[in-house]
Order: sequence, then C-alpha cells, then structure tokens
Amino acid sequence: MLKPKTTKKDTRKELESLVDEFIKAKGEIQQVDMGESGLVDGKYNTTHIGFSEPKKQRTPLPHVVAAIQERKHTPAPQKTSTSKRPIKKMLYDDFGEPLRWVWED
Repeated sequence: MLKPKTTKKDTRKELESLVDEFIKAKGEIQQVDMGESGLVDGKYNTTHIGFSEPKKQRTPLPHVVAAIQERKHTPAPQKTSTSKRPIKKMLYDDFGEPLRWVWED
C-alpha cells in the first residue's frame, strides 16, 4: 500500500509543532541578521573560495587548436562494412522464372 505524499501544508504544520515543542522545553531562538551566519569572526569564510592563488599563465598551443578546428570541418570517413557476409540471390532463367538460390560474396 502506498503512503500518501506529504504536502507543503503538512510539512509546515510539522515544523511549527517542532518549534513549539522546542520553545516549551525552555529552548531559546536567537535572531541573527541576514548573512551573518555565513561569517566567521565577522568576516566571510574564505577557506573554501578558490581564488587564493594568483592567476597562472596559459601556454599557447596554436597548432593543437588548428588541428582541432581542421578535424571539425573535415567530413568523417564513411563507415564500411567490416564483415563481408555472403548475400543470397535468386537465379532466373531466360524467361524470368526462378531457378535456384545462390550465395554471392
């Protein structure tokens, strides 16, 4: 049997009841300014930001870029059948009547 999906209304009620239980158990809710919880010692936590190293010089590779561009504009080679399987053909007589089947390579 499938459990009914929880709706947003149900989720809100559950959260409200949990907050009420917390307050009744002598819990205290602190109000903080927007964005303050992301600060460490009053500053943004920069340990996870990846801009601590100076910009590195890039090595120019024009021959590699030219080769890639050339491959983009040249058509791909046609795929050929790798397995040559014999083909079954019907042989006809001079009057167009079928005689027999033959296998051709």
